[in-house]
Amino acid sequence: MRYLHTMLRVRDLGAALDFFVNKLGLCEQRRVEHEAGRFTLVFLGTGRQSDDESDPAQVELTYNWDQAEPYATGRFFGHLAYEVDDIYATCERLRAAGVTIHRPPREGRMAFIKSPDGHSVELLQKGDALPPTEPWKSLPNIGEW
Repeated sequence: MRYLHTMLRVRDLGAALDFFVNKLGLCEQRRVEHEAGRFTLVFLGTGRQSDDESDPAQVELTYNWDQAEPYATGRFFGHLAYEVDDIYATCERLRAAGVTIHRPPREGRMAFIKSPDGHSVELLQKGDALPPTEPWKSLPNIGEW
């Protein structure tokens, strides 16, 4: 058995791609347009391919062309999780791009953000936690994640 992908329904494909590609840093790996079914599938990955590390996991964004109302969201989905080289630098880059840090990395290990459609994304520090540092260690949680 091999893990393939996680599918997320999105209402605004442009906003979703701006978040996942331009802000979070994923790479579009393939796109499939289904004219008869009136939907588009966009597969995203980290793009990491090196001699010692490969990342085959993907996120599939499903855009139903005629969906006018927001999709019902809830915590039952859980979250996507990505390992990052520097949790503080990643959160600062995202915050500068207008992304709300819902759960700041107070302890230097973990943070949560949300996509425009409300999907929770967990960011985890690669290796050991970084030393707690300001402003992150004093920032409160914002909303749910």
